[in-house]
Order: sequence, then structure tokens, then C-alpha cells
Amino acid sequence: MRGMMNTLSPAGILLLALLFDAVVGDPYVLYRTIPHPVALIGKAIAVLERLWNHPERSPQLRHALGVLLLAVLAGGMAIIGLAMHGLALTLPYGWIIEALAVYVLIAQKSLYVHVRAVARSLKSGDLAKGRTAVSMIVGRDPNHLDEAGVCRAAIESCAESYSDGIVSPIFWYVLLGLPGLFAFKAVNTLDSMVGHLTERYKDFGWASARFDDVMNWIPARLSGLFLVLAAAPWPWASARRAWRVMCRDAKVHHSPNAGWPESAMAGALGLTLLGPRIYPGEVIDAPWIGEGTPHATSDHITRSLKLYATACVLSGCAAIAALTLIGL
Repeated sequence: MRGMMNTLSPAGILLLALLFDAVVGDPYVLYRTIPHPVALIGKAIAVLERLWNHPERSPQLRHALGVLLLAVLAGGMAIIGLAMHGLALTLPYGWIIEALAVYVLIAQKSLYVHVRAVARSLKSGDLAKGRTAVSMIVGRDPNHLDEAGVCRAAIESCAESYSDGIVSPIFWYVLLGLPGLFAFKAVNTLDSMVGHLTERYKDFGWASARFDDVMNWIPARLSGLFLVLAAAPWPWASARRAWRVMCRDAKVHHSPNAGWPESAMAGALGLTLLGPRIYPGEVIDAPWIGEGTPHATSDHITRSLKLYATACVLSGCAAIAALTLIGL
């Protein structure tokens, strides 16, 4: 599957994609004309959900149709990824196609910018603007959050999104190339749209939610490890405490995966995160994780971004090294 694509290796392609994303970020001007691939996946999910997820159908049928939805979207995206990889192998400078595909599906700078916007709003004393900014990256209702709650939400999102927005896509690209990367983005989008324990989605979205858990299982634990290591060079962070808190609290989280990066971030910063939260239509009595103060500030958000950026460098280097060894 992995040809040299006219002199540039998969390791070189990933390096180029990560550097380009870190410097340029998402080309939002382009996306006004050409939809982002994830947006197209989302539209396909919405159409099929309306066609198949009828409330009058039995739970068993909706469960089966949810499995079919997962197979169609994930399998279809894997086939598209395989076709794009094959095209890249046949064209002069075809590696550019693959590098662009990897670039648009990994959102390092986009996450950084969104989290930084929360910190900047709060530093200026505008809590309302901070709530609006954090609503762009979390699913909970920000109107019930005080300043510390907004800060915790931003930090938690930074940690969790590092796992499923950066480490997981890279992991599946290293393991299975573009087919793996494309399939993962389909599954992750399915989970975000239909993988909820509500009356509407608990049967139809069950397969998507469980498969997303499976695909994120190893990357989530790697993400926690990278965040632990990222704390080592910073004098205000503690890698030892990050490791201790992660090993103790990761499994307390309601998610089988999100607890690993979130507890590592909590330990590194000396914060208590998670806790009860309000989502549209439901209240989740989640446990607290970490050992420290729950009174997070905008300075803690800034520090979480430094840990995030350091972890991105570590995970990128590890992935490039793995691809280099695979290519030997």
C-alpha cells in the first residue's frame, strides 16, 4: 500500500502535512467555496439518519440500521482513501495529493486557536464572550458556567480533542495509511452526531459510539502518555503528578478514553477537572478527577496550550519515527 509516491516517503508526507497545518491551519476562505471533508461526511450522516432512524421502527431494526450506517460510511471513506492513495502513486508529484489529504484531516492549529480565543476573552474580562468562545469546542451549556467552569471546559476540550483530533488520525494514518485515516474521521464524525444515549440515538447510534471507542482506545492512552511527557520541560507543570493522576483517575471518567488525556492534563496543571455538567436536555453527575484546585483561570488555559503544543511535537515525532522504521 505504501509506495514512495515519486520520492517522498510516507514519513515525509506526514511531516510536511503536520508542519503545514501547524503554520497555516485550516484554510477557512477555501472552505467557504469547497466544504471541508468532515462537513460532507456530516451531511451524508444527516441524510441517512433522517431516512433510517424513524422513531416508529423497533429498537432492533434501528440498531441494525445503525450498524449499516457505520459500515456504509466507514467502509465508503476507506475505499475513497484507498482510491486517493492509488491515484497519488500514479501521478507525478502525487505525494502532494496525499499530503493535502492528511493536512485537512488533522486540526492542530484549529484547536489551538479555538482554545486560545477562550483565554483571550477571559483575560479581557469578558465572561460572556468567553462562554461564546468555549461553546465552539464543547457540547455542554456554557450559560451555566462561571469563569472557572469556562476555563475547565476549555482545558478539558483541549486535552480530549488532542486525543481524537490529532493523535487518533495520526495513529490510523501510520497504521493503515489514507484508508485508515479516512475511516477514522467517518467513525469519529458518526459518534459526534449519533453516538448519544438519548431516546433518539441510543439504538441507532450504538454501533458508531462503540466503534469510536475501539478506534480511540490506543490513541487515547498514547495521548495521556504524551501529555505526561510534555509536562517534563515546564517548571510550572509536574510530569510525576500527571502520571500519578492519570493512572489513578483515567478509569473514573464516564468515557473509556477521554479520561486518559484529561486526567494527565489535570495532574500536570495541578487542577481538578470534570465534575457535574449540564448538556442540552440532561445533567451529568460526573466525578471530579485530579488533585488540586477546581478554580481554573485563563492562565491555566494558556499553560494547557503550551502542554498541548509540546505534546503535538512529541506525538508527531513519534509517528514520523514509526513510519520511518516501517519503511526500512
